[in-house]
Amino acid sequence: MLLKWCGVLVLLAGTALGLMGWHYYAMVQEPYQGFSAEEQFVEIPTGTGTAAIGRLLAAAGVVPDDLAFRLAVSLSGQGARLQAGEYRFAGSSTPAAVVERLAKGDVYVRRLTIREGLTIAEMADVFEARGFGSAADFRAAASDPTPIQDLDRDARDLEGYLFPETYTLPRAATAATLVSLMVERFRAVADEAFQERARAEALTVRQVVTLAALVEKETAAAGERPLVAAVYRNRLRTGMPMQADPTLIYALTKAGRYDGNIRKVDLTFDSPYNTYRYPGLPPGPIAAPGRAALEAVVRPAAVSHLYFVSRNDGTHAFADTLAEHARNVQRFQVQYFRQKRAAARQRG
Repeated sequence: MLLKWCGVLVLLAGTALGLMGWHYYAMVQEPYQGFSAEEQFVEIPTGTGTAAIGRLLAAAGVVPDDLAFRLAVSLSGQGARLQAGEYRFAGSSTPAAVVERLAKGDVYVRRLTIREGLTIAEMADVFEARGFGSAADFRAAASDPTPIQDLDRDARDLEGYLFPETYTLPRAATAATLVSLMVERFRAVADEAFQERARAEALTVRQVVTLAALVEKETAAAGERPLVAAVYRNRLRTGMPMQADPTLIYALTKAGRYDGNIRKVDLTFDSPYNTYRYPGLPPGPIAAPGRAALEAVVRPAAVSHLYFVSRNDGTHAFADTLAEHARNVQRFQVQYFRQKRAAARQRG
């Protein structure tokens, strides 16, 4: 009789274990959401073990409990592939799907695009507008030239050295984090081979970046960058004033005097960045050039152009002589705007 009851107990225990096992197996495949917010973030620190990860996820309401998570890991065979980082969960997920995400390293990041030709002040505004932090914090981080002084000992800030690109950032990224990434990216582009090319052209890194910023601000047409670079390098070589509108705009903007127009009186504005008034290059970069503009400066077109003027279609007309340039100005500026005004009067 005792043996009979022992057998019954063993059978019941086995059945209970089987039911429990089936219950947890079903939980692995059952969608679950134990948090009430629209989204839940979970940070998995580096070196965290499977059991501890399960506890973090269960406490956040992402999985029913840590046992369900561990079973899902065991069934997946991906325990060694779980990756650290911050994960975002929205809506319900099965424990199996959660394990799959952690194994893929599908961490939460935000993308921030800094386009070519922006100044530090403009980048700071983008940083703030996209909700990453305050513009003041970005400007403060970019004001320290230390990260670049081995390449440019005259740098007073990081103007020109924050490489324009799309960056993927964790949710908690600070302005200092982004600035550091941007400098690292610049250094990767302006590598030793690039610096050697600059030296072969008798240019310092600072001179290259300063010229490249002018190229970036003057044209967005890829085929024109080497031509614009050639114009400014030819002017430097011959001692001709740079007379670059972007440098004057930069000077006026820093002084709070730029309203979108350059007037004749502005040409005499007293600033070392005003290349209509002061010869040679401006004191430093006026914006962040991209790779193509940097390359154009060290590989300019083999032309003798000294002038260019906008065609008002995104491209420019280039000239070697002042007389040729004057004809281009007459055609693409004087006549163009005269015709626009006449057409506007007819429509009115």
